[in-house]
Parts: sequence; structure tokens; C-alpha cells
Amino acid sequence: MNPYVIMILISSLGLGTTLTFASSHWLLAWMGLEINTLAILPLMAQQHHPRAVEATTKYFLTQATAAAMILFASTTNAWIMGQWDINQMSHPITTTLVMTALALKIGLAPMHFWLPEVLQGLELTTGLILSTWQKLAPFALIIQIAPNVNHSLLMTLGLLSTFIGGWGGLNQTQLRKIMAYSSIAHLGWMIIVLQTMPTLTLLALITYIFMTTSTFLMLKLNQTTKITTLSSAWTKTPLAATLLSLTLLSLGGLPPLTGFMPKWLILQELTKQHLPLTATIIAISALLSLYFYLRLCYAMTLTISPSTNNSSAPWRLKNTQSTLLLATSTVLATSLLPLTPTTLAMLL
Repeated sequence: MNPYVIMILISSLGLGTTLTFASSHWLLAWMGLEINTLAILPLMAQQHHPRAVEATTKYFLTQATAAAMILFASTTNAWIMGQWDINQMSHPITTTLVMTALALKIGLAPMHFWLPEVLQGLELTTGLILSTWQKLAPFALIIQIAPNVNHSLLMTLGLLSTFIGGWGGLNQTQLRKIMAYSSIAHLGWMIIVLQTMPTLTLLALITYIFMTTSTFLMLKLNQTTKITTLSSAWTKTPLAATLLSLTLLSLGGLPPLTGFMPKWLILQELTKQHLPLTATIIAISALLSLYFYLRLCYAMTLTISPSTNNSSAPWRLKNTQSTLLLATSTVLATSLLPLTPTTLAMLL
């Protein structure tokens, strides 16, 4: 794709998200979401492959449905309450509708069915943008309307997402689908604690972005998209394979890695709010996710290579990819746990 076109599309992605961040009016927020959607569609379809076109079409239809629901709910709120202000949305019907639409936009269960299929059809870089940047604008709106949303609805969405994100990834062999279910599970953790402590939701979102960025860039560096090709990663780049294993374990929430920090603080907050049963349930659901991360680590570090696989061997040429972002995100994804007291002091 022409570099000028890519620059325009990336700028539009930034503009759409910034517009949603800065808006207090529902029409402006909706406009930002639409700019975001339209900017990523050409990036998704740039491979001209049937899977990419199918993924782009599914993504467009899903996002258009969610955007129409948001527009309908905000118009209904203005009709009933006389308010277009995002923070003033208080009618139970409109808040439920908007929360459902935003859940559909980011892929919360049970509105998650599109996410694994769409992510599977994309190139790794576009998949990274979809898994990280595209979640920011809807999350900004969710955080603003969360105080007025029914508590049971948020809890249901959160619990379903943590369990479906764990169960769905168990029998997958495609790494992009596994990352999609990982995204669903992490979003569930964020939503559960949203009403009681929004700063923890932000912390969980930031750490999730670091870990996902590191994982996607590492997969791109190794040119791997399925579990069978992970077994050759150790012979090609032992250091990258080690760091990818650590990042995956961090996604699973194992101490002493960064991913343990948000899970630990969320469980602590739920216990403080006298919700020990909810805390126990999501802690158990984290074990499901941990199983498929360990499965990937096993394929990478404990499988004898060369093993029989159906993938073509990559050319052993000098790698020209820039690794600055990869190095930064990997350090952040694995070593932030000692900074937990400082992070808490900044957030609270």
C-alpha cells in the first residue's frame, strides 16, 4: 500500500480516537467511532485475500450495527431526558442499550462471536491495532457511562467474558484466535471492577496493551501464526522465544511478571467490596486462560525441534524489522510488578 495512504489511514485512526476522547456530546463521540471504523477497514483488506476480505466485511457489519445502536440510544435519551451529554445519560433503557452496543464494539461476551473470526483473517500488525488501539475509544465511553449502568449487567458481561475467554481458547491451534480469546478474558476482568474502581480498569487496560503489543510483535518477528510453527522458534531465535514465553506467562497473570499486578489488585478490590464469591470465580477462570498460555510455552520451549510440521520453513535472511517498540513493550510487559506501590500511588 502507498505510504501516503497508510499515513492518512493511521492519522484518521488517531483522529477518530482523539475525537471520542474529547467529546462530551453523543453525536461527536459517535462520529469519532465511525472515523475509527472507516480508517481501519482498508488496512484490514489490504492483503486482497479472501480471508482478509471476509474478516473486513464481518468487522464492518458488526461495527455498523453497534454504531446504529449507539445512535438510536443517544437519540432516545435526548428525546426522553432532553440531554445529549454523555455524562448525563441516566435513563435505564438507554444506558443498557448503549452498554450493549459498546460491548459489541469491543467484543465482550456474549457479543464476542465476531472477534476470533475477524482477527484470524488479519495480518499480525493489523490484528495488533484491532486488539489494542481500537479498544480505547469505546472504553473511554464505557468508563464515562459506567456509574449509571445497571451493576448486574456489568457483572454478567464481566463473568461471561472471563469464562468464555478461557474456555474458547482451550482447543485452538491458531495463535490469532488464541489472542482473541485472551482479549475477551482480559476485558472481562476490566469490566468487573469498573464501577467500584475505574482506575484499576485503566491500569488493567494499559498493562494488557503492553503485553498484547509485545506478543503480536514477537509473533511477527518469528513469522508464526499457528502452534505447530512455534516449535521451530527456539532454533531460529532462542532469546525471542524466551521473551515470548515470559510475555505469554505475563498474559496469564503469573508472578513475578507484570500481568500479575492488575489481577492481584482487582481480586483485592473485589474482596474489599465484600464480593468474595465473584473474586473466587474469576480467579478460577484465570486458570483456564493460563492453561492455553502454558500450552504455547510448552510448544515453544519443550518441543524437540526440528519437529514434523506442515508449515514452510522461513528464509534465513537478515531481519530488517525495527525492534525498538518490541523491546520497549517486552520490558514493560514483564518487569513492572515491583513498581506496583508507585503505580497505586499515582492512580489512587
